[in-house]
Amino acid sequence: MAGKRDYYEVLGIQKGASEDEIKKAYRKLAVKYHPDRNPGDKEAEEKFKEATEAYEVLSDEQKRPIYDQYGFAGLDGMGGMGGGGGAQYSHAFHDFSDLFGNMGGGMGGGFSDIFDNIFGGGRSSRRARPNEPQQGQSLRYDLNISFKDAVYGTKAEITFQHNEACSECKGTGGAKGAKRKPCPTCGGSGQMRRQAGFFAVQQTCPACQGAGTRIDKPCTKCRGTGYETVTKKVSLTIPAGVDDGKRIAIPRMGDVGPNGGPAGDLIVMLHVEQHEYFERDGRDLYCAVPVTFAQAALGVTLDITSLDGKKIKFALPSGTTNGKLFKIKGEGVPYSEGRKGDLYVKIIVQIPTHLTSEQKRLMEEFARLENATTSPGCVPLASLSR
Repeated sequence: MAGKRDYYEVLGIQKGASEDEIKKAYRKLAVKYHPDRNPGDKEAEEKFKEATEAYEVLSDEQKRPIYDQYGFAGLDGMGGMGGGGGAQYSHAFHDFSDLFGNMGGGMGGGFSDIFDNIFGGGRSSRRARPNEPQQGQSLRYDLNISFKDAVYGTKAEITFQHNEACSECKGTGGAKGAKRKPCPTCGGSGQMRRQAGFFAVQQTCPACQGAGTRIDKPCTKCRGTGYETVTKKVSLTIPAGVDDGKRIAIPRMGDVGPNGGPAGDLIVMLHVEQHEYFERDGRDLYCAVPVTFAQAALGVTLDITSLDGKKIKFALPSGTTNGKLFKIKGEGVPYSEGRKGDLYVKIIVQIPTHLTSEQKRLMEEFARLENATTSPGCVPLASLSR
């Protein structure tokens, strides 16, 4: 056994490692060094063989205690990897490589599925009862609504397609007088087992999809699937105050379930469009209103148009500064029993950029009266917040 590394060292685990730790370590190495992933790499090929040999011994309830006590010598004559099985493993992993190629196209999506089967993963609970009624798939519908409709609510009619039980065969998938017979491909088991050296791979039968039976006379309308695609129209009530990304579920309007199972749901995803003048923060609405320098200084009564088109009279006090927020209660987003959030109005003071000669003369006179011909320099920041 000269030159052979300790099996625990090969897998990178401690001597007292659990069965799960052994599986996890081997799986990581097998995926990393498999010949399909490393074509022509002799070093990777040897490491794959070495890891496979170590796993075969350490995962065996009889071989592991013998190896732990006597080492490689204890495995001689057992027909295991300790007896110099290099040629045997070379054949095994090449068979395994061929098996990968036949069952999923090299290292594509089939690779992880096969490892799931080897190590007990996958969706076994679903496959174990393939003939029982199962929940159908839920469907998604994306619906764009206006900002105003999201705030005040609306009704919408949507058109979509889903699968319903075939009107001809009532979902059985068979023509009149058809019978279910054992699947000739898998012999009625619903599973296909492939052996390649050390590895045994079990897959769902592709002919019957794990059911174990096939209909001898498929329905001509649905071609044996048991369902047909139907276009539906549904009226939808969108409540007031919905947010962007809100999900509305319509029960039993998804695809029909296999074997007579209930249909899934239709999930409507709402996408709220932006508004030209208004923004929203929870239950409150925000808008900006421009005023002139004189209006901000002297005060003025503003006519503000709310989101629903209502005219609101608002008395802007004199001396209002740029960016000042004013709250108008009860003009925001409805949320419960007639209650609404608030509307916040942000005042934007517009400074004139082009003055007439008369305007300029008056502004110069105003500056003279307020003694503002020179800069006062820096002032405390706290004084600006008033």
